[in-house]
Amino acid sequence: MTEHIYLDFNASTPLRPSVMKAMTEAMQHFGNPSSIHKFGRAARSLLDSARDVLAALFKVEPVQIIFTSGGTEANNMVIKAAKDSIILMSAMEHESVDRSAQQAVKIPVLDTGIIDLEALKKLLSHYAGDKVLVSVMLANNETGVIQPVREIATVARQHGAKVHCDAVTAFTKIPFTYSELGVDYLSVSAHKIGGPKGCGALVVPLTEQLPALLHGGGQEKGHRAGTENILGIVGFAKAVEDSSNDNWEQVESYRNLLEDLILSEHQGVPIYGRQSQRLPNTCYMGMPGIATQTQLLAFDLEGFAVSSGSACSSGKVAPSHVLKAMGYDDGSATEAIRVSLGWTTTKEQMENFARAWLTLYKRYNGNE
Repeated sequence: MTEHIYLDFNASTPLRPSVMKAMTEAMQHFGNPSSIHKFGRAARSLLDSARDVLAALFKVEPVQIIFTSGGTEANNMVIKAAKDSIILMSAMEHESVDRSAQQAVKIPVLDTGIIDLEALKKLLSHYAGDKVLVSVMLANNETGVIQPVREIATVARQHGAKVHCDAVTAFTKIPFTYSELGVDYLSVSAHKIGGPKGCGALVVPLTEQLPALLHGGGQEKGHRAGTENILGIVGFAKAVEDSSNDNWEQVESYRNLLEDLILSEHQGVPIYGRQSQRLPNTCYMGMPGIATQTQLLAFDLEGFAVSSGSACSSGKVAPSHVLKAMGYDDGSATEAIRVSLGWTTTKEQMENFARAWLTLYKRYNGNE
């Protein structure tokens, strides 16, 4: 195979050509947006315009948008600001949430990949009278399972708790606004939607001043010090605008085709979270008896870029904490791969990957 096919959109995405063009044009505006002279005002205009784009998408006031270096920083800002609160987080949160609160109380997850709402209610009742922050992702980055965040937020508010939602993986793939989710804090990232790495945003309540992680010049209304990343922010806004043209229904049909082709040959193949509402682009499936690492290397040699969804910074594949939270054993948690599609994915690519998957499965089961 001469061309490598990229099927790891939940990890990162290609930079959209329009985003690259917008960022290139913005390079001429080198002024500091905090400066009052002509060059500073030009940079400030780009910053304000980008903030308006995100505010319009989430239907909030521009002042509620805090630009960050990415989803990780946005998540850390919220979690670390809640150091005096009891933090309740689902047992399958991203590491940027999980490792920011080592003493957090984990909310159990059902085998469907959905947070256990009854368990959450019991925890909230147990901590009645305490300051509580509930942190739940909108859609899981491994399984793609969408959480009932609106219902979670309603329950939390009935108990006086605040709610943070990591919406990085779900961002632009499913429609939502800040008020529709009913949360207090919302984290998103640019490089998951065709924008540049190193740029994200946090949506905060209109009347709240969140304590800053970074101290200095007081940028971002005092929420986040440091000269703003104008190039990244311009690219972020352009990616948001262009994402409105993405055809996720078509992407979902390609994802479903892949699963149907594999299940038609092997009905017992586990596709995790398939019984729940999922993002249209995500398939997290196991290959019984074949380690994740083996699969990733084999598919890479065949020209397909997929992932485990649980790789750490060293590149090693760890057992999926998401599958463990859903009640699966170590064997299942070390035999799964994530195929995540995007706006460049084609039907032919899915057919080719299905053939490669079936060939690999037969090879390691001695049936080829």
